[in-house]
Amino acid sequence: MMKKIAVLTSGGDTPGMNAAVRSAVRTAISMGMTVKGVYRGYNGLIDNNFVDLDLRSVSEVINRAGTFLYTARSPRFREEEGVLEAVENCKKNDIEGVVVIGGDGSFRGARELSMKGIPCVGVPATIDNDITSTEYAIGFDTAMNTAVDMIDRLRDTIRSHDRCSAVEVMGRHAGHLALQVGIATGATAILIPEIELNIDDVISKIKQSQKIGKNHFIIVVAEGVACGVDEIAKIIEEKTGVESRATVLGHVQRGGNPTVRDRVIATRMANEAVYLLSKGIGNRVVAYKGDSIVNYDIFEALNMKKEIDVDVLRVAEEVSI
Repeated sequence: MMKKIAVLTSGGDTPGMNAAVRSAVRTAISMGMTVKGVYRGYNGLIDNNFVDLDLRSVSEVINRAGTFLYTARSPRFREEEGVLEAVENCKKNDIEGVVVIGGDGSFRGARELSMKGIPCVGVPATIDNDITSTEYAIGFDTAMNTAVDMIDRLRDTIRSHDRCSAVEVMGRHAGHLALQVGIATGATAILIPEIELNIDDVISKIKQSQKIGKNHFIIVVAEGVACGVDEIAKIIEEKTGVESRATVLGHVQRGGNPTVRDRVIATRMANEAVYLLSKGIGNRVVAYKGDSIVNYDIFEALNMKKEIDVDVLRVAEEVSI
């Protein structure tokens, strides 16, 4: 069994990352291992920026969003020299394996380390839920609830003014967040990058709703949609005469206390990651599938495809009228 492992967070921060770190540390200690935390992702590996983590270090973090280990993107780690420095620092600190909490980009880094003799296991965390190998990524539920709460509040003011609000939610190049949030908020239309934008369909839905007496409208727009939320709001106003505003929710969606779902799944995933390392198994990605925690080879995981759920999309189309 390994004697010492490290844990790092990489890429965009998400609610639930701290819960995952806590689980990794406590699981490892329960198995007789010691744990190093790595500050600022792969940069910390390159800069030899480690901290000892014990039971007390991870007390009272399960309810906090973000990551107390901090996170960063590391251009240096994309170069061979940076990877080799990280490997050397792991060896200097007697680190035998690493739990990597992040997205697909972070998993590519984990693959590089694994190939150079430092076993790594990835734990998926992103509010975009676009990691190809898992049905669910840490942070997604909290981000959805945050966006829904903000749109519910926004609805109060657009109702008062008979306005249309085109609301941009995060998601990068994926529409998973927008689709779920749009259904939950009763949006008149949901625009996602996986479906080609047809602004005439949006206009038609607004006019159809006007015929049954509705005078205020929410349009949920994923940030990867062509032409952008400002232009969409402008076109809607021009073609319907309804005063329209664009609202970008932005990075606030990454904040806030993680939900029960995010805390529990983060805990389960990180626990599994440590168990894999304890057996000397690396180059794996933990994933959530059908309420079970499974794992895949990193190469296999990175080559998987993830499509939008067509049944959820169908529901959205049928109820968004």
